[in-house]
Amino acid sequence: MQHLQEIGTQQYAAPVPPMNSQQNFSRPPIVGQQNLAGSQMHSHLLPTQAMAHSQITSPPVAPGSHMSPRLPVGPPPHGQPPVGYHTQVTSSSNTILPPSGAGPYNSAPPLPAQTVPSPTGPGYSQYDPRQFAPPLSTAGGQQPITTPPGLGFPQARPTQYVQNAPPMPGQAMTNSGPGGPGMAQPGQRQYSSAPPLPGQALSSPLGMNRMSPGNTPDYQQQPGYQQPGYHNQMDMYNSQRSPYQSNVTNTAGYQPGLPPQQARRLDPEQMPSPIQVIQDDQRARGGVFITNQRGLVPPLVTTDFITQDQGNASPRYVRSTMYTVPTTADIVKQTNVPFGLVISPMARIVEGECEPPIVDMGEIGPVRCVRCKAYMCPFMQFIDAGRRFQCIFCKATTEVPGDYFQHLDHTGQRLDRYERPELMLGTFEYIATKDYCRDNVFPKSPAIVFLIEVSYNTVKSGLVNLLCTKMKSIIKNLPIDAGQTKSNMKVGFITYNNTVHFYNINPRLAQPQMMVVGDIQDVFMPLRDGFLCDVEESEAVIDSLMTQIPEMFADTRETETILAPVIQAGLEALKVSECAGKLLVFHSSLPIAEAPGKLKNRDDRKFLGTDKEKTVLVPQNNIYNNLGQECVGGGCSVDLFIFNNSYVDLATIGQISRLTGGEIYKYTYFQADIDGERLVSDVVNNISRPIAFDAVMRVRTSTGVRATDFHGHYFMSNTTDMELASIDCDKAIGIEVKHDDKLAEDEGVYVQVALLYTSCSGVRRLRIINLSLKTSSQMVELYRACDLDAIINYFSKQSVFKLLESTPKTVKDNLIARCANILAAYRKHCASPSSAGQLILPECMKLLPLYINCVLKSDAMSGGADMTIDDRSFVMQAVATMPIATSVVYTYPRLLPLHDVDPQDTDLPPMLRCSIDKFTDDGAYLLENSIHMFLWLGMALSSQWVQGVFGVPSVVQVDTDRTVLPILDTPLNNRITDIINRVRAERHRYMRLTIVRQREKLEMVLRHFLVEDRGNDGSPSYVDFLCHMHKEIRTLLSQ
Repeated sequence: MQHLQEIGTQQYAAPVPPMNSQQNFSRPPIVGQQNLAGSQMHSHLLPTQAMAHSQITSPPVAPGSHMSPRLPVGPPPHGQPPVGYHTQVTSSSNTILPPSGAGPYNSAPPLPAQTVPSPTGPGYSQYDPRQFAPPLSTAGGQQPITTPPGLGFPQARPTQYVQNAPPMPGQAMTNSGPGGPGMAQPGQRQYSSAPPLPGQALSSPLGMNRMSPGNTPDYQQQPGYQQPGYHNQMDMYNSQRSPYQSNVTNTAGYQPGLPPQQARRLDPEQMPSPIQVIQDDQRARGGVFITNQRGLVPPLVTTDFITQDQGNASPRYVRSTMYTVPTTADIVKQTNVPFGLVISPMARIVEGECEPPIVDMGEIGPVRCVRCKAYMCPFMQFIDAGRRFQCIFCKATTEVPGDYFQHLDHTGQRLDRYERPELMLGTFEYIATKDYCRDNVFPKSPAIVFLIEVSYNTVKSGLVNLLCTKMKSIIKNLPIDAGQTKSNMKVGFITYNNTVHFYNINPRLAQPQMMVVGDIQDVFMPLRDGFLCDVEESEAVIDSLMTQIPEMFADTRETETILAPVIQAGLEALKVSECAGKLLVFHSSLPIAEAPGKLKNRDDRKFLGTDKEKTVLVPQNNIYNNLGQECVGGGCSVDLFIFNNSYVDLATIGQISRLTGGEIYKYTYFQADIDGERLVSDVVNNISRPIAFDAVMRVRTSTGVRATDFHGHYFMSNTTDMELASIDCDKAIGIEVKHDDKLAEDEGVYVQVALLYTSCSGVRRLRIINLSLKTSSQMVELYRACDLDAIINYFSKQSVFKLLESTPKTVKDNLIARCANILAAYRKHCASPSSAGQLILPECMKLLPLYINCVLKSDAMSGGADMTIDDRSFVMQAVATMPIATSVVYTYPRLLPLHDVDPQDTDLPPMLRCSIDKFTDDGAYLLENSIHMFLWLGMALSSQWVQGVFGVPSVVQVDTDRTVLPILDTPLNNRITDIINRVRAERHRYMRLTIVRQREKLEMVLRHFLVEDRGNDGSPSYVDFLCHMHKEIRTLLSQ
């Protein structure tokens, strides 16, 4: 019998902790893990001697931090057959992948003087014919579990990948069709890792190695090189990335002067593809989504659909990680699937949808449950001829107010049901009474205060002049409430350096008046009238002020600035005016002036990526935390626009935005002529988007479950109410829900989100968002009704907050372990028995390993010493507030081909998988992840395309320092510009364009975002991580 070398024994991360019944832990188990191994499964699993724990000689570590000895590269040794893979379509709803380890873990030929490890060396074992048996036949009575068609879901046929292993003695060779044993069957694709035949192309081990012959990538010669002109955008990548401190040599995977060698590996094209999933969902579920069924899984966030509200809220406002909730907490613990909600209560609607209708109940106010205070909604059941209603959340009965009474029809429904939005729709709003207002007084219209630093740095960079020049057009974009023709919001202006300057813009004045507060130890508001004014009424005075400010501070030499006192000044201004509002702070440097909020410079990026990183990622004092809480109490939100040339300690000053529901914008090395359009676009979008002021949000659930943990930007003074000085359409909050008791099989789970807020016109309202979910005692039903995008968003939010409490290794290991447990539980309890050599993934979670690997690679999780501390804090805060539509593209960036677009077409080009394999020398590609945008140009790109877009004949002549395309009157230039603008319009931050020429230094930065490839730091590729997950699952199932 011939022997195949054992594969799949490499370690990329610490093994998943053993289950509770297993002793001798290598580390403590994850909370809530259950024993997935059972006697009923042992009869179905073939022995895998080579996977025994006794062969692991040392505890593995996190991905990339230590790489085990790699498999030999090139064709199999003489006398050993190659390993092939084929696809076999079955009736199961699972995605079945080949045995782990089929892909080599090395991405490059050996360096000179390096030896290739022997196949039988340490860490390898000989092939055991029992290890990878042929797949179980589905014709002999053992049918795989088949997922019944879900509501509105197509039944996608699974793909099964099976390793061609020799049959056991006496066993018939399976798959021996008309072509004989080993031949490809009809409808199957055969893959082999044998050496290519004459005339066949020799593929590179990894797509990242693919370069034109003779071209040596110069970026590897100088890892610390930084492209001139990009320091203000790419400062976070100013050296070779190494968050895992990998010992992998030549992490880019290419050795100049050596030809690539053939290596046995899985074909990445046969792995579950996010592009295919997105396209399939668009075809199947694009159109109208009707919310009239309990527990109906919504379309993906990437799908274009219109919600027709018929009792459950639009998924734009709330998504659940699962739409069929297990009846017991034990099932949740066994599966490790999180039960969570991602709530974006002020989300934008799309064309064809209606804004939530407003219900005015007059003096009686909203009708509520007498016990739990839930609001009237379509889930309430009227009884006793309509005189009472039973609460779906707590089961209590409440008397119906006389003014709200209505008779019931023969089905028990109110006769006026179709006339009342609160009885028909999942999302609607109530007009609040005085009881819901501060001090029982109706609020005034909110205000926006611009706080502009006028130091030497901001004047020299052109920031002050830019803001004053564009201010007139900016403030014309204040939000307008539905049904109104103009905005009721007021504006005010403060400038500061080491003192604070207030401005009186009363419309009765001929010129604005300036008042200076020099006592920054105890800031007070010197103005009562004239500080906050209507934009139209004070237009002339504001114009005069914007002309005078740049002149007054043109020659300033102040370099030391304050921050906390000026925020305090803005808060006091809102308090005196007795209104809520938002402060837009334009700040440039670390506050080092002698004043409250003074900070020390603790810029030591070597801590990033180590167990000590939280010492520089948490606030250095509580001053800004306390100030943030005071701002929340006054209904004052704070957005920070940071223009830093050096360290500003965003981890500390960013607390003011985190606690008040605000946001941070960052423009490192700002130059007005280059970044001006980006800044103005961000400010306009910030003040014009749908927003709620002075808000309080509570999540109520039906009995048996309750909301426990919250992740986002808010402040909580108790255990139930999230206080938000503001929340806008681009913010989402993640909430974990846990079981209190066993749930009834047929009753379902009900969720009601209530947001009490002040609108931009000064009206106090309650936005009510309702959602109903199914319940089941069957674990398989849970796996059929999961929302993977919501799960990844929840995991990302949870992880960035855990990084501030624990070590990066612990957080990453727990995330990897949870992923393995989710898939192992499915394999054990829900999938049909099959060979242990098959990786079986639930259909709705087949992309879970890919997305988890992407989360682990992201800057928010793995940013190391090559990033600045401020950059790391910035992306962590950005992830903490991301809605699902944004987190999807941040996790898995969008790659669009531009070289073959039709100038007459109007649609965006189809997405490509995020891998260098998709790049060609004659191509042009746009890559974006909601924060960065790259335009990559291949050196062989046609001269017609380059001429049509850039107005020059060759790629070499393209000015890569440009951040915008030239304006040319050509169809191709117009088309490419339109694509870039449309992509930008989908994101709430203006993404600056970075032009990257093939094989230049900045290509290494772009490759960091090609998440399916091996990382520049040695982090595993998609294929490698999938193989690792398979091994971890097999380890769990063998326990």
